[in-house]
Amino acid sequence: MKNIRNFSIVAHIDHGKSTLSDRIIQICGGLKKREMKNQILDSMELEKEKGITIKAQCVNLKYKAKNGLIYKINLIDTPGHVDFSYEVERSLSACEGVLLLIDSTQGIEAQTLANYNKAIKMNLDIIIVLNKIDLPTSNINKVSKEVKNILGINKNKIVCCSSKTGLGVINILERIISDISEPKGDSKNLLQAIIIDLWFDNFLGIVSIICIKNGILKLGDKIKLMNSKNIYNIEQLGIFTPKKKNCNILTCGEVGWITYSIKNINDVKVGYTITSFLNPAKKYLPKFKIIKPKVYAGLFPINSNQYKLFKKALEKLKLNDNSLFYESENSLTFGYGFRCGFLGLLHMEIIKERLEREYNLNLIITNPSVIYEILTNKNKIIYIDNPNKLPNKNKIKELREPIAKCNILTPKKYLGKIIKLCIEKRGIQIDIKYFNDQISLIYEIPMSEIIIDFFDKLKTISNGYSSLNYNFKYFKISDMVRVDILLNNKKIDAISWIIHKKKTNIFCKKIIEKIKNLIPRQQFNISIQVLVESNIISSYKIKQLRKNVISKCYGGDITRKKKLLQKQKDGKKKMKKIGNIFLPKEFFLVLLKN
Repeated sequence: MKNIRNFSIVAHIDHGKSTLSDRIIQICGGLKKREMKNQILDSMELEKEKGITIKAQCVNLKYKAKNGLIYKINLIDTPGHVDFSYEVERSLSACEGVLLLIDSTQGIEAQTLANYNKAIKMNLDIIIVLNKIDLPTSNINKVSKEVKNILGINKNKIVCCSSKTGLGVINILERIISDISEPKGDSKNLLQAIIIDLWFDNFLGIVSIICIKNGILKLGDKIKLMNSKNIYNIEQLGIFTPKKKNCNILTCGEVGWITYSIKNINDVKVGYTITSFLNPAKKYLPKFKIIKPKVYAGLFPINSNQYKLFKKALEKLKLNDNSLFYESENSLTFGYGFRCGFLGLLHMEIIKERLEREYNLNLIITNPSVIYEILTNKNKIIYIDNPNKLPNKNKIKELREPIAKCNILTPKKYLGKIIKLCIEKRGIQIDIKYFNDQISLIYEIPMSEIIIDFFDKLKTISNGYSSLNYNFKYFKISDMVRVDILLNNKKIDAISWIIHKKKTNIFCKKIIEKIKNLIPRQQFNISIQVLVESNIISSYKIKQLRKNVISKCYGGDITRKKKLLQKQKDGKKKMKKIGNIFLPKEFFLVLLKN
């Protein structure tokens, strides 16, 4: 126990967490030189393509310290984007300390501060590391002052390194040994282990990542899941080095993996406590906080025959991503699918990509929405996550939209532009703090304004130097309306929005401009109408394709031409009654981006 150290690397996105993990693995000899590659712990193709960490990954290493002793180091590399904050929280539960990584060219950013506060609340040991000191734009003195002013940590407690070159990484390892506490459990106590991650393997079944808080777990042991009271035999167990390695025992304080032939996917969940069947513990380990989705959207298979496969895929993916929410949904436009909840737009994009790549599905996604609180005339409170579920106006007493508390960290020179952006997004300033050149802005902004394009606009006007962290705060009464699309007087149920009444005119004109360029001309006129509270705000008519039926008439009686034109007119009218409007897949994809 004295020679075990469990820690996570946490930081804002793109501050070098995965690269630092590579150097630690290299120094500790986790892999041979020929096996080393960049971002070794980013195992998914999506992670390599997008250059971000999506799933937290653990690795068990051995490090010989300068005092001559050999230590077991359990390292967990975590995501940096706010949409994957749930991964960070679960990872911290298996640790006694964190490396809080800060880019010495960028300084402290919003997610850095959020991760620091999480670590403080969980009473973890914190080591501040300034990374990328090899770059010409690195400013150690400036960032050290920020650390002191914002986090209250003195310069002499900061470790500087370059995770790319390996400079200073040995000093970090020595600080891990000296500053991070050993695990608090006892190998002699009754077995208590918490499941911190799960995934489905086609050959092994469900694989669980566990952290042993008390006791010892051996190969072949009979275990009990305290939450579900199900009993299983341990078939395989091991560690990651970072390669998967089988072993015969996991002791108190270690993080490892197990397989135990679970047949039903719903029998086990992240946060469950494992104990011994023969000599069970009496108390559960604390569960993880249930995280609520911030964004909702409908996901539908383009091929209706894939519905069952889609359902199984969601069940398996839910194992690996406990923050995903889904429930069945039926649409007249798309057929059977699921209403899914996500932590943000990036999380939504990643889930869709994983479903399509890992399970060979072809999916279409509807426009994202947030959850609204409604007080009905009967004084009953209901929550809706789909604009189509919004009751009629005469049944609503109060419609309340979710408000997020936003923490924006920005250099002084961008302050005016950012305040202007926040006002445009209906934001209310709560606080402003000055830290030399850095400014912290606290705003309350409607969640619906944040999820669409707020982050992109913030990065654009600040040249990438401003950062954002936000969390749901409360519901507020607001003048919101539903916007529907009618094509030839038929509503498209899959495309509706709930927006603020002040923005309806501009919004409706933009939607018409988008739609008219997306729908190809048909053999009959197509009427596009934007409906707001039963009133048509904007409309446009796509003219029909017409053949010149009188081109063969050279002179003669005018009645012949009139008969041909009337016949064409009657045919077009009949076609409109029985014809279907062809909507290409791009139609929905572009509207989503809009």
